[in-house]
Amino acid sequence: MSASFGGKSAQTHGGKVKDLKDGFVRVRKRDLEKLTTEVMQLREFLPRVLNGDLTEMLHKARRAETKTEHLVQEQEQLRRECSHLQSRLDAAQAECQKEREEKLLLREQLWQSGVELQQQADFCSGLGSAACSLLWSCSAREDTVTLWLADGKLQSFLTVAAQTLESFLKSLDDELKTQLEDHNSHEHQFVLALVGTITNIAAVTCGRDFLSSSGCFLLDTLIKLLELMKPGIFPKLKVLMLMALYNVSISVKGLQYISENKGLVTIIWTLLDDGHWEVSLNCLRLLQSMLLEDHVLLQLGSSLLDPDLQARVNQLTSSMQPSLRVTAQQTLEDLKALRQGH
Repeated sequence: MSASFGGKSAQTHGGKVKDLKDGFVRVRKRDLEKLTTEVMQLREFLPRVLNGDLTEMLHKARRAETKTEHLVQEQEQLRRECSHLQSRLDAAQAECQKEREEKLLLREQLWQSGVELQQQADFCSGLGSAACSLLWSCSAREDTVTLWLADGKLQSFLTVAAQTLESFLKSLDDELKTQLEDHNSHEHQFVLALVGTITNIAAVTCGRDFLSSSGCFLLDTLIKLLELMKPGIFPKLKVLMLMALYNVSISVKGLQYISENKGLVTIIWTLLDDGHWEVSLNCLRLLQSMLLEDHVLLQLGSSLLDPDLQARVNQLTSSMQPSLRVTAQQTLEDLKALRQGH
């Protein structure tokens, strides 16, 4: 059905009239009231339902946004720190590589220096061996020793000799000591020639007097080294040392000095069983020299009267070496006489 109101065309449907031209809609009052009531109810109850959840969601959204901003900032900070650490790592790796190359270079230089040092040591050892061998030969002449004393250079030689002997034996282990028994080694020849020269100096009257007065430190070194060397080690060196002490003991002053060393008798006692007959022979000669002086007997009487010492000397009277056997018999008689006199 159609109708006309004020020249406007309208179409009704279900009690409603719709103005097609101006967009107005005609509704019933009852429907309008119902719609108004529903709108008012929605305005009243909708905030109660949605306001808490919506507010919470908004707060969560803000927190999430804030957290996201913080994470972005932290990520950027971490990125900058990572970049800085990477730069430091690159620098450290470059420095490490540089130090590694320097270390390899230094190791090569150290190895080269060690080779050169060993060559120099071998040269100095050979030179010292040759020089001391010449000194040993020259010192066999009495006038040479007298000339050395007149020049005033013997004191410095004895000082160097004592230091050399002490440092030489302290620096060796037992294995190397055994290896140095090779008479062709420069070290062995050097030490032998050095002690041989001292022995020849002590064989001259003026030389032994000088050792007794100005070379006491060297005599102490000889006694100390005889105590340190184990049985069977350096027998020729021990023989030369004992010969030097025996030569010094010919001087009354020299004998008095070495006899003041309370451990000398114990050293002689030990060396009698060294296993080398020449070492035992020179021990007996030194012991004989000590038994000839009364003041020595007063100082060392108790140790010289030890039955074990007499027993060891008695064993040597059965030696196959004639000189050792004869000397042992003579020394044994002296010890028996000492015990009887005591």
